[in-house]
Amino acid sequence: MTTVIIDYGSGNLRSAAKAFERAARENSGETVAVSASPDAVRSADRVVLPGVGAFADCRAGLLALDGMADALETAVIVEGRPFLGICVGMQLMATRGLEHGTHDGFDWVPGTVEALTPAPGRPVPHMGWNDLDIRHRHPVLAGVETGAHAYFVHSYAFHATDPAQVLAETDYGSPVAAVIGRDNMIGTQFHPEKSQETGLRFIANFLSWAP
Repeated sequence: MTTVIIDYGSGNLRSAAKAFERAARENSGETVAVSASPDAVRSADRVVLPGVGAFADCRAGLLALDGMADALETAVIVEGRPFLGICVGMQLMATRGLEHGTHDGFDWVPGTVEALTPAPGRPVPHMGWNDLDIRHRHPVLAGVETGAHAYFVHSYAFHATDPAQVLAETDYGSPVAAVIGRDNMIGTQFHPEKSQETGLRFIANFLSWAP
């Protein structure tokens, strides 16, 4: 079984790879590979899409890899392989993003990515540790309870059309989607690779998830 973390020039791949390798070594024994190859994505048993930076830049970087968009569609939508989007990787699952203009997302989870609304005492970007509020149970959240700490770095938030697809929230002056998901897809606004015990539990659960 192989998990492929997509390398498209966005995201802290070394940190993510180390966290996934550790979780695999301690739990599933899964092979973890970092790759920019569409063929690797097509043949992967699980796919991880990290992302740091602006929505449009991440989308452009991904589409610049010839064949990668089709490979993702084949693996995730046609074949139904487990998929995890991290930070902007999660935001790209939305219908559209409104960062520096309007940009199409994958439209896998209907919704819009919009700027965080500043609140008193809450600077933007939202950077640091926040508690999770689990709204809907999910196998990838097994052992992760309300009050668990996760590490966030973001200025935009995912507003899902269907509240049932918001699996967890965090409070940053108002509720912010922290985990979204449907079918074989799940995404985190926080960085599991930086979230210590909570993140490693989440990653281990993803590596054993069979939707």
